Amino acid sequence: MTKTFSICNLGCKVNMYEAESIACMLEKRGWQRLPFEEKTDAALIFTCAVTNTAAAKSRKMMHRVKRGNPEAVCVMVGCYAQINDGQLEDAEIVVGTAHKMRVPDYLEQYLANHEKIRDLEEVNEIPFEPLTADRFENRARAYLKIQDGCNQFCAYCVIPYARGRERSMAPDQVIEEAKKITKTHQEIVLTGIHTGRYGKEYGVTLTELIRRLLKEVPDLKRLRISSIEVTEVSEELISLMKEEPRIARHLHIPLQSGCDETLKRMGRPYGIDAYYDKIKWIREQLGDIAISCDLIVGFAGESEEEFQKTLAFCEKCEFAFLHVFPFSVRSGTRAEKMKNQVAPAVKKERVRIVSALSAKCRDVYALEHLGCEADVILEQNEGEYVSGYTSDYIPVLIRSDRPHGTMVHAVLSEYHEHQMYAKESEVL
Repeated sequence: MTKTFSICNLGCKVNMYEAESIACMLEKRGWQRLPFEEKTDAALIFTCAVTNTAAAKSRKMMHRVKRGNPEAVCVMVGCYAQINDGQLEDAEIVVGTAHKMRVPDYLEQYLANHEKIRDLEEVNEIPFEPLTADRFENRARAYLKIQDGCNQFCAYCVIPYARGRERSMAPDQVIEEAKKITKTHQEIVLTGIHTGRYGKEYGVTLTELIRRLLKEVPDLKRLRISSIEVTEVSEELISLMKEEPRIARHLHIPLQSGCDETLKRMGRPYGIDAYYDKIKWIREQLGDIAISCDLIVGFAGESEEEFQKTLAFCEKCEFAFLHVFPFSVRSGTRAEKMKNQVAPAVKKERVRIVSALSAKCRDVYALEHLGCEADVILEQNEGEYVSGYTSDYIPVLIRSDRPHGTMVHAVLSEYHEHQMYAKESEVL
């Protein structure tokens, strides 16, 4: 009888790539993937540790499996599994961030002897794990993990402890993976823990890799960078974006705070003047480009005055949107021991305020593009429409009977209740 599995991904785009890689490996061994809600022989949970809420969700999903699918082998994988705070003992298999490729072997091993498995090897100096995925559930956009680990050690962040030091996929392997992916997907999102620092061990920059991808992967219609630090947006990268329309007109540049005092406590390697000067220069060079950011509110010691500085700075930057997170104390980080922790109710209110600002930013950016032409890759059905994204990451609804994954040229024709609608004009 065919064995079945399901996957729940609670983390970032890196997690998505890793989850799809393991799914591909299992399917090649004859396993069948089912939705997470269904009863299966194995339930894989790709965990996240970036906040306490993410860790709690990981535990919640484990308990949900144990209640609703008690016969399944519960497999906890990734960052929260690596940290190993002793709260995942109910899981049959726990695999950290070093040896995710072993998950299919561990499943077969457990099914043979029913002995619990724990693989939590130290991750400081491990090599890049060459996972591979040749198909994704999203038929339009595929992720390609080219980098892992982080050397930055921001005061609030547990990821360097969970993922280890920076390391990259070999450039030739990136090209081969991209060639496989573009047989079924038109857009690739380059992702990593610290993507902008790709290739240090190979003497290759991220921009040099992108130039190779655009030259050597002819079926690639759109290339997107998942996230890049402001200090790593180089003249070389922006020059290439000026030349090459296949690079998405959207840069997600983490900010974390718009107040110098807060940034200093966070251990971030820039100030607000340098950040603003860089995004102003990017816009001068590229013209119409969407810039978005991550923001942490309620960091240790963040006063009302500091928060207001952040709010004013975000308005000045005119972001296309913001991803906002309440600060979450993580064990083992420098921020854990900082004084003047902000009350949960205050953090919640600050998240509400910034979320409202983000919604306003989305509306402003979208309305500025009403009536413009755009290329949209069709993703999934939404009632009578198909959803997709423009190059500058405006979510669009469009009437089309074309297959998912098709890129169409369209006119952004209507904006109603925070939603952009488009009319298809031709297939690309």
